[in-house]
Amino acid sequence: MREFSENLLSGKRVLITGGGTGLGKSMGRRFLSLGSELAICGRRKDVLDATAAEFQQAFGRTVQTVACDIRDPESVEAMLDAAWAAAPIDVLVNNAAGNFIAQTHRLSARALDSVLGICLHGTAYCTTGMGRRWIERGRPGTVLSVLTLSALSGAPFTVPSAMAKAGIDAMTKSLAVEWGPKGIRLVAVVPGSFPTDGATSRLNPTVGANGTDAPGVPLQRHGDHVELANLCAFLVSDLAAYITGESVVIDGGRRYLGGARGGVAEMLAWSDEDWARRRAQMPARGAKAS
Repeated sequence: MREFSENLLSGKRVLITGGGTGLGKSMGRRFLSLGSELAICGRRKDVLDATAAEFQQAFGRTVQTVACDIRDPESVEAMLDAAWAAAPIDVLVNNAAGNFIAQTHRLSARALDSVLGICLHGTAYCTTGMGRRWIERGRPGTVLSVLTLSALSGAPFTVPSAMAKAGIDAMTKSLAVEWGPKGIRLVAVVPGSFPTDGATSRLNPTVGANGTDAPGVPLQRHGDHVELANLCAFLVSDLAAYITGESVVIDGGRRYLGGARGGVAEMLAWSDEDWARRRAQMPARGAKAS
């Protein structure tokens, strides 16, 4: 694989929500390797600090960490103030998310809000807060949001997430027009199957958490985190300076076979007893926030 120039993101400072684990951590690692400065936020300060220490050892650069629950607008504003106090931010990556499988008619208002609060409201708080700071300071900027295939096609049993991510897709297109004259770009990526610790078993219970099979993917494999990170690096770099309002799919062709994730067909046939067993296996009902 041809590598990007090692200074592709030199001079850019990136803030990643949910940057301590999973895809956010993979993106942060790649951005640092391409010369960026990095700040990461999430709810668990100990996890953030452990990731920052790992990156410090690997790249010799300090990574700023800020604890933040993005569901709380006041917490978001405090986090953005802290990030900017260290140095201006050039790129915001909306990565933090929460999701779980459930029969939609059984969802309580609290369960709905647990997903919408992170995926939709939290992303909107971060985006508008960052945009306000860029506009007030007359600075350009780039927002990259991580969507899901369900944002484009819908998905059973994860309806709140599909609703939220579809809203972020609409936000990306809308603000690309509204903020374009101010030098602010908004783009999104739509990943297919990129397994992370915990997520596979939580959202694809009919496929082994450590399974290597990728049902419904024409390329017949899961994506590698670095493949997604490379796409994200390109989209936030100056090489993509004329791309805005786009949501780019990276799924190995999965959406062209119907878009449903592995196991949905099996879940459609589950009985109430099957669902009861599934609920009993979950440590707590609610979304897992990054």
